[in-house]
Amino acid sequence: MSTVKEKLIQNLTAEDKTSRCKITVVGVGNVGMACTISILLKGLADELALIDANANKLKGEALDLHHGSLFLSTPNIVYGTDYSVSANSKLVIITAGATMKVGESRLDLLQRNVEIMKGIVPGVVKNSPDCKIMIVANPVDILTYVVWKLSGFPVSHVIGSGCNLDSARFRYMIGEKLGVHPTSCHGWILGEHGDSSVPVWSGVNVAGVPLKSLIPGFGTDSDKEQWGMVHKQVIESGLEILRLKGCTSWAIGLSVTDMAGSILRNLRRVHPVSTLVKGLYGIKEDIFLSVPCILGRNGITDIVKVNLSPEEETLLRKSADILWNFQKDIQL
Repeated sequence: MSTVKEKLIQNLTAEDKTSRCKITVVGVGNVGMACTISILLKGLADELALIDANANKLKGEALDLHHGSLFLSTPNIVYGTDYSVSANSKLVIITAGATMKVGESRLDLLQRNVEIMKGIVPGVVKNSPDCKIMIVANPVDILTYVVWKLSGFPVSHVIGSGCNLDSARFRYMIGEKLGVHPTSCHGWILGEHGDSSVPVWSGVNVAGVPLKSLIPGFGTDSDKEQWGMVHKQVIESGLEILRLKGCTSWAIGLSVTDMAGSILRNLRRVHPVSTLVKGLYGIKEDIFLSVPCILGRNGITDIVKVNLSPEEETLLRKSADILWNFQKDIQL
C-alpha cells in the first residue's frame, strides 16, 4: 500500500545532500546559542551542526530550533555529541569552555580550557580537515595559540574572535558620547582581549576627522573630558554584564556572525582578530594578539600594518609580554 508521501510526491531525481556552506558550533551554552541564532537569522549556512557533551541540553536546543524552521532559511540543522556530525564544515566555531566566574579573570580560565581544547580539536580536524576554526572561548588569545598548535593548521585558518567585540563596544561608547551612530565612529582596540588591551587613540575618527587633533591629550590622563574612561568601560563591560545577568551572549554572538559573514562570503573586510604577531612591533614570541586583519574565504589573508604611536606600540608589546608569561608554561 502506498504511503501518503508516495501518493503526494513523484520523485524525479536523487537529492543532492552535499552541503555547500556548513557551519559547526561547538558548545550550546549561552554564547554558543547566541552565535547559532545570529547565524541562522543571517542565513549564512545551508547546514548547521551543533556539538556539545551534554546530550540532553544539546537535544533540547536542537529541537527548539527545529520547531522554528518555518521562520529560518537554513534547511538542515543537525546535532550530536560525536564530531562526525561536523563533517565537511567550512567554518567551526568553538565556544565550549569552562564558564567564567564572578571575580575571575580570563587568564584564570587558561589551564582548564586548554584541557577542553585537547578534547575538541582532534575531532574537528579529523572530520573537517579543510575548515577554518574560530575560537571564542576565553582566554581567547592563548587558546587560539593552543588550537593552532593542536590542529596543525596554517595560521591563517585559525582565528581568535579577539578584540572584534571590544572594538565594537569602543565605537558604541564613543558614539554615545558624541551622539553619533557607532558605524560612523571609527576606532580600534588591539592586543589582548582583556585588561591589557590597547586603545588606538591616534586612529579614532569621525568622518575622517581625528579626534586627537581636536583635544590636546585626547585619551590620556591630561584629557579634561576623560575620554580614557571609554577604554576602562570597554574592559569592565563584560564583567559588568556577567554580574548583572550571569553571562555575556548577544553581543558576542552578533560579533562572531559578522566575522563569519566576512569569511564565508569572501567579503575581505578588516576585523581586529587574534592572530600570530611574531615579528610585528618588536614581538619575538609565538604570541596571538588582535591586529587588524582582512578576513575572506581563505581565513586571515592579510594583516593591516597600523602606524601606532610610540606609546601604543609599547603598550602592545606589554600586552604580548603579559600573555607570554602565562603561555610559556602551558602543557600541550
